[in-house]
Amino acid sequence: MRLDPAAARRLFGAAAVARLATVSPAGRPHLVPVTFVLDSDASHGDHIYTAVDAKPKTTTQLQRLRNIQAHPQVALLADHYAADWTQLWWVRADGRAAVLDADAGAGALAGPLRLLAARYPQYAAQPPAGPVIAVRVDRWTGWAATARESATARES
Repeated sequence: MRLDPAAARRLFGAAAVARLATVSPAGRPHLVPVTFVLDSDASHGDHIYTAVDAKPKTTTQLQRLRNIQAHPQVALLADHYAADWTQLWWVRADGRAAVLDADAGAGALAGPLRLLAARYPQYAAQPPAGPVIAVRVDRWTGWAATARESATARES
């Protein structure tokens, strides 16, 4: 069953992790798992924030950040898999990303970092230094195997 945008948004927002898809300057796809927070505001639309955190990385010059600078169009995918295939669902958020760093000012980072810390206890204990990737969602799409998943999303 195709999900309407409101049901897709609710399922996505409840997911613990998503995958961020970007495109490299050479046109190659790049996909990484991310923690995130969804911020829905009637006057400003839906935004998804994810931060560069303290988890071990080989470099701070992350490919995803370079990709966004070159091609700001991104997609984020959240999904649920279960052995019972009637419980399957996936949701994709397509949008335009921007990298918020110290140059954007502390105010630009404070709100997203506060939202992330409220969602993930690990970030409350060890706040990410950033930068933050801010995605303005242009389109929600999704699918659920049954009407029950769609109804569950509407009740959330």
